[in-house]
Amino acid sequence: METHLITLALRNIIRQRTRSAATLLAIAIGVAGLILAGGFVQDIYIQLGEAMIHSQTGHIQVTKLGYSEGKTRSPEKYLIENPDQLKSNILKSNPDIQQTMARLGFSGVVNNGKRDLGIIGEGIEPDAEADLGTYLQYIEGRGLKNSDLDGIVVGQGVAKSLGLKIGDRITLVITLAQGAVNTLDFELVGIFQSFSKEFDARAVRIPLEAAKSLMDTPAAHLLVVMLAHTENTTAAVNALKQQLSQQGFAIIAWNKLSDFYEKTVELYDRQFGVLRLIILIMVLLSVVNSVNMTLFERTREFGTMRAIGDRPNFIFKLIMTESFFLGAFGAALGIAFGCLAAVGISAIGIPMPPPPNANLGYTAMIRLVPSSVLIAGLIGFVAAVLATIMPAKRAAKLDIVEALRHGV
Repeated sequence: METHLITLALRNIIRQRTRSAATLLAIAIGVAGLILAGGFVQDIYIQLGEAMIHSQTGHIQVTKLGYSEGKTRSPEKYLIENPDQLKSNILKSNPDIQQTMARLGFSGVVNNGKRDLGIIGEGIEPDAEADLGTYLQYIEGRGLKNSDLDGIVVGQGVAKSLGLKIGDRITLVITLAQGAVNTLDFELVGIFQSFSKEFDARAVRIPLEAAKSLMDTPAAHLLVVMLAHTENTTAAVNALKQQLSQQGFAIIAWNKLSDFYEKTVELYDRQFGVLRLIILIMVLLSVVNSVNMTLFERTREFGTMRAIGDRPNFIFKLIMTESFFLGAFGAALGIAFGCLAAVGISAIGIPMPPPPNANLGYTAMIRLVPSSVLIAGLIGFVAAVLATIMPAKRAAKLDIVEALRHGV
């Protein structure tokens, strides 16, 4: 009986070529649209995340417990006393960890002999940071090197506010926790532009040894951990927590370090959720319209089936079986078309302007994530089946006499 039902359903789909094609097209367009929209949003997540990782945060940061909350009030209370030893221990703990580097943070004033500007600075290990900062563009000059004993690089916003040019001498002035004022003179060797406009407006970087001298400490505030693969961040964080949490250290993943990233992801998640709902409704309406028209044209056929003894349940099953195959074929067609379109678009690229609060534009792609592709196909399939339930019930309950007289 089931084989007969399937055979009959497939014959009906082939027989109703125009209506079947319209239904398949509606499902396929919806599925392809979901794949392309989902892949575009996924690319935003990945590119924004990599920009944050490779210009500011690294994959993981290791600090003393409470540093995130207390760094603006009393940063001197959260110093890592033996950063080199801790770096060595971290490197040995996980084969996916490629590099660790120390940073010493400070805040103060930069003076160019004419005016002052409040800044947030970092002492960094220049050669190590060069591998991290692949998303850090130097619009003038170059990055720091280990040989730059008195070199300094500043964000584009800092340079613009003070009218700085490469080769200018500038002075950093900071106040130590004990109340003393320290100053050091530096030569500007580079002006950088990161992904974040807010970061560039206040950021300066100097060699770590110079920062230690300026801050009068051999310690560091945090260690930046770089991984071979970003997708392994959660596993690496969990492993480091097991190793270091009992020693009074906080281990923070990159996505928890950027409020901007988390809010952007939340925004796009909501927008994509609404888009999914809109596409689902469009597919439902398209399929409902196509199914209703098809069933209206087949009213006498259903009346004849009832007259020769087919029960309403059989007619309902037949229509739902047809919908099942249309949904499956339409979803498969949509997946194929969506994936091909994604590959083609990605090969060309989509030039994108800078996101809000960002400096740099980028070239977007369509990321094909297997789970998202399957979900898009499932949504198309489910929409086709759901859209058929009510029309199928009405067709199964048709009055035999009225159905046979239909169109006469």
